[in-house]
Amino acid sequence: MSEPPKIILDGGAIPSWQAFHDAFATKLGFPAFYGRNMDAWIDCMSSLGDADAGLTSVHLAPGEVLTIRVTGQKALQDRHPDIWAGLVDGAAFVNWRAIESGKRALIALACHD
Repeated sequence: MSEPPKIILDGGAIPSWQAFHDAFATKLGFPAFYGRNMDAWIDCMSSLGDADAGLTSVHLAPGEVLTIRVTGQKALQDRHPDIWAGLVDGAAFVNWRAIESGKRALIALACHD
């Protein structure tokens, strides 16, 4: 059995929204036309279970969940509460959208400092 998909986001290394979007675009293979805003982030993250969408290079099998392990969470939350809130709210919306369409949640956030 393969290991469930996960990425590590170093919150201490996220100094700006640009760096936030760069990190996710790189780690999850967002397309070149990725809009680098939370609406575009939500669209890409919502497509994790749909390989045909072409919005990520990481694809979840049915029932799989992507774990986003956030290290340096306190540093991110203290320095950039807007980015932290965007990540939490965005992940919650992606999961809500999936559940509303009869699927399982797609994202799990894990953090500890």
